Amino acid sequence: MENLSLHLARPAHVALIYPMAAMFFLSLAVLVISFLTRIKAVRARRVRASYFLTFSTPQTDEAVLKTGRHFSNLFEAPVLFYTVCLAAMITGMNSDLLTFLAWLYVGARLVHGYIHIGPNSLYPRMIAYAVSWLFLIAMWIQLLIHISF
Repeated sequence: MENLSLHLARPAHVALIYPMAAMFFLSLAVLVISFLTRIKAVRARRVRASYFLTFSTPQTDEAVLKTGRHFSNLFEAPVLFYTVCLAAMITGMNSDLLTFLAWLYVGARLVHGYIHIGPNSLYPRMIAYAVSWLFLIAMWIQLLIHISF
């Protein structure tokens, strides 16, 4: 029975699962917001339902555009976040700094999403996006240092 408990112990690098899960739930929340925004726009007749067939007809509802664009954005740079987290886990990297940077990345993406879907103020949104990239770059540097030495 002692051996079983050793196998069930969680390695420290598995802590990266939590910020990864947070990014997943952020994406899920934006998906729900986007879907509800689309329904609201169609019901208010600001957008025709046929627009969503091909997304090729002119569409002017700002809320639908913002939420849809932000949802798509969560499958661009965050893919590199998931990749660095998985690579760190696969290599057995045990770094509190990496986990901290991962949480900072998630926080920056949350702020970016709030600004983008909310007031959509360009400069604060750009700053939040740039800061998230700085955290992501720092994560990759941490991983490369770990693998190299």
